[in-house]
Amino acid sequence: MSLKKIRKAILTGGGRATRLRPVTSTINKHLIPLANKPMIFHAIQKVVDAGVEEIFINLNPGDTELAKYIGDGGHWGIKITYFEQEGGPQGVAHVVKQAQKFIGNDPFIFFLSDNVVLGDIKPMVAEFTENKYDCMLALSEVPNAKSFGVPVFDENKKLVDVWEKPENPPNNFAVTGIYIYGPDVFFKAFDNIEKSARGEYEISSIHSHFLKNDYKVGYKEITGWWKDTGQAHDLILANKLLLDELKDEEFVIQGKVEEGATLTEKVHIGAGTIVRNDVKIKGPTTIGENCILENCVIGPYATIGSGCVIKNAEVNNSIILKNCTIDCQLKFTESIVGEKAEVVKKRTDECRRIIIGEQTVIEV
Repeated sequence: MSLKKIRKAILTGGGRATRLRPVTSTINKHLIPLANKPMIFHAIQKVVDAGVEEIFINLNPGDTELAKYIGDGGHWGIKITYFEQEGGPQGVAHVVKQAQKFIGNDPFIFFLSDNVVLGDIKPMVAEFTENKYDCMLALSEVPNAKSFGVPVFDENKKLVDVWEKPENPPNNFAVTGIYIYGPDVFFKAFDNIEKSARGEYEISSIHSHFLKNDYKVGYKEITGWWKDTGQAHDLILANKLLLDELKDEEFVIQGKVEEGATLTEKVHIGAGTIVRNDVKIKGPTTIGENCILENCVIGPYATIGSGCVIKNAEVNNSIILKNCTIDCQLKFTESIVGEKAEVVKKRTDECRRIIIGEQTVIEV
């Protein structure tokens, strides 16, 4: 295998994200903000930090929203190209196959953009290159592996197979959504697999083919935190941990904070935002641009999108998407509020573990 540097990556930007409805009924899942950056931005930054210069992102047919938000890659000093998954959803491996014309005979990273990992992936890339692997998988220990691809080891801890969502997993390790492939090996393997019982080209089938045909497959355990953000509580936890990971220089006060307002620990306030004198904010918390905060308690672990108006409420450990209005005596904890939603009228109570979709109006 060649020792080519890895300059290309494929990222996922499609899918239906039905488990996150109603929020994802009107917004692409990969644009949900975590620490006030669209989820996919975190994935892009990981591969850019690992040396990638070209990224290829798959889209749902007709989707223009994602490309509008991300752009051509200039923000990161790279090039981004978009492609649709022809023929509709046919599995994760099929997404990669659709990008073959862009990848050519180069090694590449495949990163599922709804996977959030703390720390960088540079050590994994370095190990892949140094050991001249054909494929490298990132593993993470999970409480219940039956919802993931699961590695199978022999008595010497050698990787011998990968099972997709087994009913009885042989261990508690999951194959995460971060993969590295050598030149051309993926596409040769794809031509030798068939659709699974659920009608999809499984990524696990690719890896199983490698292992049964003596390809050199390595693996590296993610020792930090990793999460597949498939459900609302995963997003809340990912937001919390990403806020903890932000560097001090990312917490900047750009808006207007009136005398008397209380800010403790790390807080970011975007340009044009007004924080009234009766507001308390506890970090780590990020607040977007052009917001109005009045007589409220925000944080810790709150992500507030741009254009929000929040009055008379408490918001902690929650994600409030842009252009929302909250004006009520409610406490929002472990909650997600979709774009342009309104929660109004006063009542002393607590909202816990709620999900509110875009343009919803709730009167209580």
